[in-house]
Amino acid sequence: MVETLTDGIGALSAGVFSQVAIFGTDIELVVLLLAGAMLFFTVWLGAPQLRGIGIGLRLLRGKHDDPTAPGEVSQLQALSTALSGTVGLGNIAGVGIAIAMGGPGAAFWMFVIGFFAMALKCAEVTLGLKYREFGPDGSVRGGPMYMLKNGLKEIGLPRLGLVLGTLYAIFAMGGALPLIQVNQSFEQVAAVGGFAINPQNGFFYGLALAVLIGLVIIGGVRSIARVTGKVVPFMCALYLGATIVILFANAPAIPEAFSLIVTRAFSADALAGGVVGTFVVGMRRAVFSCEAGVGTAVIAHSAAKTHHPASEGMVALLEPMFDTMIVCMATALMIVVTGVYDDGYENIAMTSAAFASVIDWFPYVLLLAVVLFAYSTLIAWGYYFMTAWGFLFGHGRKRDWAAKIFYCLLMPLGSVLAADAVVELIDSLFFLMVLPNVAGCLILAPRVRREVNNFLAGVKAGTIYAKDVEDETALPRHD
Repeated sequence: MVETLTDGIGALSAGVFSQVAIFGTDIELVVLLLAGAMLFFTVWLGAPQLRGIGIGLRLLRGKHDDPTAPGEVSQLQALSTALSGTVGLGNIAGVGIAIAMGGPGAAFWMFVIGFFAMALKCAEVTLGLKYREFGPDGSVRGGPMYMLKNGLKEIGLPRLGLVLGTLYAIFAMGGALPLIQVNQSFEQVAAVGGFAINPQNGFFYGLALAVLIGLVIIGGVRSIARVTGKVVPFMCALYLGATIVILFANAPAIPEAFSLIVTRAFSADALAGGVVGTFVVGMRRAVFSCEAGVGTAVIAHSAAKTHHPASEGMVALLEPMFDTMIVCMATALMIVVTGVYDDGYENIAMTSAAFASVIDWFPYVLLLAVVLFAYSTLIAWGYYFMTAWGFLFGHGRKRDWAAKIFYCLLMPLGSVLAADAVVELIDSLFFLMVLPNVAGCLILAPRVRREVNNFLAGVKAGTIYAKDVEDETALPRHD
């Protein structure tokens, strides 16, 4: 079974990553699509990553929380759930993968892509909130599939919207397969604990994770938000705290490390095939890390309590900033200053070696961070999987339970497959989700610009979130 699945991965990956030669370097078309969409929405929305960051931070502090607003969780909880799906092993193992494939320069492009990704994240989340649905019990049903179905129907393209929404839901169920988190966390557990990396040990590790994840996702989005709201801040503080210790121990090497990351980004001798090749590696890993354009985080944000879709877009644009521009860059800098990037390590082993280079028991700190990252990510992706399942097969108690059980039963497979096969498979499925999601965002671009501009103008004029203004004077709501 495993061999059959592995053989199929190559064919799938070849189709998804069709390439075109530019400046002598083969670039995947889907990478060009994402880069173009990020640049487009940065210009189209007037650089929302600069215009909206202040209001996004104020919303996170709960200054404008409205318990009467439609939704299931607070905007902070929605962001925590989304971050639990994005701030994960992509920040630990993914950076190691990028540097192993493209050299230190790949980290520079991850940082740059993180900045432009903020605009695309703002656009897709704003549209997700604008076109979300509510069940009879007030539960939220949202995500790119609903944006495509309802948004394109609104402009007279109902059939296209249903087709693209269905395709997205199918791809999302595949992309949500709990494989890479289980795989990479098992590798670190085995390395630190001295266990053999074999199918038997992997199966029991995956089974234990399945039980722990199942205990949370059975409670639905409110239960998920409560858990991620506690786990995410702790795991980020733990990981970044350990990273700062390592950087402090190597403080004299930090300026040279920064210089190396920047110069290698523009080096013709880069591992991945020159400047363009290094950019492609950084682009792929940055997208996997922050998920901008993939649309998955839209599902989490859609549950937020708010009257104004663009308000959640302002909150969501903080994701790539924290996830890719801060956490990933800290990981890359740590790897470079410790010199382990040039010692033949790959994947999460590179980060683990960087941790061990300062304090011999620090890999245990990384182990705890990895398990927490994997745990929180799997919880969030369980919710994404169930939402896509519900879109395709309908909602109901029995159907929801079937989705939860099926998702959990897949986890042991992640620790059985080889790491390279898992990364290739998930990359392929991730980028398949990009196609219908970005297409929908571009088609609905006029609506998202109007939504964002009206919201920011209302905040500036005091007709939104002003204490002395009644709700009736606020801009139209999308309840």
